[in-house]
Amino acid sequence: MALLTSKNLPMGMEAPMFENLPGIDGKTYSLDDFYRYKALVIIFMCVHCPYVQKIEHQIVELHKKYADHQVRIVAINPNNVEQYPEDSLENMKKRAEAQGYSNLIYLRDNSQAVAKAYMAECTPDLYLFDQDRELVYHGRIEEMHQAIDLMLAGEDPIVDQMPSQGCSIKWRET
Repeated sequence: MALLTSKNLPMGMEAPMFENLPGIDGKTYSLDDFYRYKALVIIFMCVHCPYVQKIEHQIVELHKKYADHQVRIVAINPNNVEQYPEDSLENMKKRAEAQGYSNLIYLRDNSQAVAKAYMAECTPDLYLFDQDRELVYHGRIEEMHQAIDLMLAGEDPIVDQMPSQGCSIKWRET
């Protein structure tokens, strides 16, 4: 298993649009479904990645801490299901229930177009967008709490952002 780091993206980058992504709750979602939130955290993750498994409890904590603060956390699984069937929507549901985050918005990016639009590299790959859906943080979960707190307080974002590290996204052959 090779360790990969996320790309260094420009702060202020606009969140790429996505539509009709199926969720573990049986609904489909688009970026517009989250317009009313002050902050949007996007996490590219999957079921089988040991780096994701290591931080799942932190994702649950993040979700609980900010549930009443107009912050929405959305997880997206872009992995190639043909080669990695453990990342199917059904297995995503099972893992989320077993790990205590079945109430999290957890989506399947079957086409992988969303991961490509966000320039995601690894799982986990974490992004924080402000209310205007401009990127204010892209890095590790360890600093995400601080990044959200600074953003909600109207302060400048973290200057030295450490890239997220994890497994490569399992892309389809093109």
